[in-house]
Amino acid sequence: AARTGEQDWAKQPKVNGEFFALTYGALVMQLIKDYEDILDVNKQLERMGYNIGVRLIDEFLAKSGVPTCQSHRERADVIAKVAFKMFLGVAADVTGWNQEKNTFSLVLYENPLAEYVELPPEMNDLVYSNVLCGCIRGALEMIQIRAECKFVRDTLKGNEVNEIEVAIMEVMEEQMGDDYKDNS
Repeated sequence: AARTGEQDWAKQPKVNGEFFALTYGALVMQLIKDYEDILDVNKQLERMGYNIGVRLIDEFLAKSGVPTCQSHRERADVIAKVAFKMFLGVAADVTGWNQEKNTFSLVLYENPLAEYVELPPEMNDLVYSNVLCGCIRGALEMIQIRAECKFVRDTLKGNEVNEIEVAIMEVMEEQMGDDYKDNS
């Protein structure tokens, strides 16, 4: 999976990392100005990420060539080693599986969104990179997996790494509308 991520990253058109980080920072600042409550900003970032993830999964499936995953462990590895590398240029480690094997953590040692960022103390409740949680949730939902994602560690808040916890809540059954069913 790691090699596939490296190959896909090499093929992707690139945006200057500094430009990307600064543009994202400007977006976050505008949300802070538009919404008075930081918790609303967090929700908005997650919602934006969800909408991005819903669309990004198509590009990911078309360009990555990754076969259908058969387990949550395979899905986690593909997200960490292929998707993060393909779209952000960084890979993550998968850790912290729970006993039921439906919750895991993605540990990012680098976060391109948080480059050049320092959060002032009054912004401690801001989940600056919450767009990533939304992307994961939106992409998984498009492949029939309902998940919840949240940051549990953040370098902007003094932690050594960024950690996103992903809890798989349900594997949804694909349902066809009546128009598509074989009525023979």
